[in-house]
Amino acid sequence: MAATLRNRSRASLAIALIGLASTAADAHFQLLYTPEAALNEAAAIPLALVFSHPFDNGFTMNMGTPEAFYVVSQSGDTEPKTTDLMPYLEPIEWSGVDSQAAAFLAHPPRSVTRSLGDYTFVLRPAPYYESQEDKYIQQITKTVVNIGGLPGAWDEPLGLPVEIVPLDKPYTNWVGGVFRAVVLANGKPVPHAEIEVEYLNHEPQIDAHRFDPEGKVTAPQDSFTTLSIRADAQGQVMIGLPKAGWWGICALNLDDGLQHEGKELSVDAVLWVKAADMTQ
Repeated sequence: MAATLRNRSRASLAIALIGLASTAADAHFQLLYTPEAALNEAAAIPLALVFSHPFDNGFTMNMGTPEAFYVVSQSGDTEPKTTDLMPYLEPIEWSGVDSQAAAFLAHPPRSVTRSLGDYTFVLRPAPYYESQEDKYIQQITKTVVNIGGLPGAWDEPLGLPVEIVPLDKPYTNWVGGVFRAVVLANGKPVPHAEIEVEYLNHEPQIDAHRFDPEGKVTAPQDSFTTLSIRADAQGQVMIGLPKAGWWGICALNLDDGLQHEGKELSVDAVLWVKAADMTQ
């Protein structure tokens, strides 16, 4: 009997550990991807809107029609300008390594991004039902692109329900440096916010509507795929940038008590930051 109980305990422990590993490897991240964050001159900027697991590319999830998609442009002392990008959305099927799901592309014309300065792209996706947790997830996502090196209001909040506001320029980061930001909910810092960080390991191939099947790095263990940290008492977060490419920062469940279609709604904030290698 004792041996049987020990075997059952070992089996239960193994199942629990497998479940923990699966949870660690399966963080959701809303992508708002464009190849470059710092452009030397004005150009049309293509964007891929994909809901996926960016490090292991193990699963790509269906997106519904976004609630809002726009860009806020600003440079120097000029007033910010908001341009609706919903008319440029194109529904597509996006392929992961072993999955395919509904996603969107956008190809706004060069007239949208013709001036020097900062362009903050904002996506408010439709809530996604996560059946394993029996709740909805909505990740309000920002990606900042600069044209020509003239800075804009990259560090200004946009008044979103939840957002991650940069304390360092999100488009000028060297590999080996650190990046700082503050997490806001309803305009106020969120002390000790739960943060997940992932590297975009499989480069999106926009024209092919897929991720590159070959990853850039290999994690030594599942817990390395999603890095979990906490903001400090002032809602500030600091992350290292050890590899060139895009890094996603996600602050989880920032607006408690919300529901969608009778179920819990987790409202998250996502910010994408790009690091570059120093080259001669």
